[in-house]
Amino acid sequence: MASGFLSGLVAGAAVSTVALGAASVLTGGAEGRLPETAAVEVPAGSEFNQSLVDGPAQMPQADGAPALSGEAPQVDAAAPDDLSAIGAGGTQPSQRPQPGSIDADLSAPQVPTGGSGITPSQPDGASIAAPDMQADPALDRAQEAQGAESAGISTDPAQPSVPEVETGAGLVSDMDQGSAAEMAEPGSDMLEPDMPAPELRDPDTTDPEPAAPEIASALPQPEMDADDTRSSTIGDIATNIETGRLPSVGAEPEGTSGDAPVDEPVDTRAIIRNAAPFDNSEGKPLMSIVLIDDGSSPIGLEALDAFPYPLSFAVEATAPGASERMERYRNAGFEVLAIADLPEGADARDTETVMQTVLAAVPDAVGILEGTGTGLQISRDASEQLAPILLESGHGLVLFAKGLGTAPKLIAREGVPVGTVFRDFDSNDQSPTVIRRFLDQAAFKAGREEEGGVIMLGRLRADTISALLLWGLQDRASSVALAPVSAVLLDGS
Repeated sequence: MASGFLSGLVAGAAVSTVALGAASVLTGGAEGRLPETAAVEVPAGSEFNQSLVDGPAQMPQADGAPALSGEAPQVDAAAPDDLSAIGAGGTQPSQRPQPGSIDADLSAPQVPTGGSGITPSQPDGASIAAPDMQADPALDRAQEAQGAESAGISTDPAQPSVPEVETGAGLVSDMDQGSAAEMAEPGSDMLEPDMPAPELRDPDTTDPEPAAPEIASALPQPEMDADDTRSSTIGDIATNIETGRLPSVGAEPEGTSGDAPVDEPVDTRAIIRNAAPFDNSEGKPLMSIVLIDDGSSPIGLEALDAFPYPLSFAVEATAPGASERMERYRNAGFEVLAIADLPEGADARDTETVMQTVLAAVPDAVGILEGTGTGLQISRDASEQLAPILLESGHGLVLFAKGLGTAPKLIAREGVPVGTVFRDFDSNDQSPTVIRRFLDQAAFKAGREEEGGVIMLGRLRADTISALLLWGLQDRASSVALAPVSAVLLDGS
């Protein structure tokens, strides 16, 4: 049954193919039919209906351009130079020109001796007489004498008498009156009548010494009273004027002697008056250690007296017993700082009130230490008010580093010794090992500082004292000079 179905399917497909091919041949393909076109109306003058003529394209030519032929012009070879056409006369040089003779007369021109032929015109009845260049001297003297007599002028005036010269006055000693009269005669042009005649000396003789005493005795002397005590210096003419007040060179001041020492001004500032003695003869970098005593430490002064280097202590000024602790440290030879804090929102007036209280509670302090609470840098006005107060009292100031450090710079500009705490090395109960590491960093910092030293801050605790003793025995401690806090403040100011 299946084979019959398949054979029937194949037979049907073959018959269908033959039938379709026959129908295609009979009807013709769609490709052989051309599309029918309709006539299109062409507008007049458009020439769209012209017949198409295929031919070569004609290229446009420029107007007036010459036609070019296909043959290029031929250029003949250049002929060699030929000098045969030049005659023998053309190669001969020209003759040198000969200069001609000069016939002109170059002698000086002749000046005519006759008149110029020009006769000047003269007015009628006038005659010009030629002047006579040679005058008669006798006639001139006669005319001068006649004119003098008519004018009443005497030609022989009377001469002045010769003054008598006194001898012995020290002026003219060897001249007689006769020689003086001869020199004063009329017509003598040697001396004027009023001038004294000079003294004539023999050049072979030596000049005698001038008679200075005689001349001095001949001069008039001023009359001096017996009780006149005025000096001969200029400037003592006016009365009731004190003179001689300016010191003279080599004169000693009144009331002093040459061997008396000159007293130098004494610096009475608190930072100098209350400072502990210190000497940095080796010139090492300075480093100071400040310990805060809040009154709760069991460590006594006996353990601190034998400390190998100086320490400074800070006392809370508002705490009870601040004055007593200050006195104990001062008697033991330590320097003391007073701790101060400003209240919140403090202004310049509050700063002045707090500083008066602090300085009165700790009068022997060398300076002020900023507290760890609110501090002293609450506002710009409050910080700037510290400068005139400390400048007047003479105390130093130790602040914590805050921001760009504007407050220390402004206060130091006014002349107050100011220092900044480099590190608070035991504020969080650090171990002795950490404390010694911080001290090593401080010593390295002190060696690099160009101005001033380094200030380290700690507390009076047993671990801190132990770390300080052990660190003082290390090599790093010998690279700096451990000093009181006043030395660091003064060195940086």
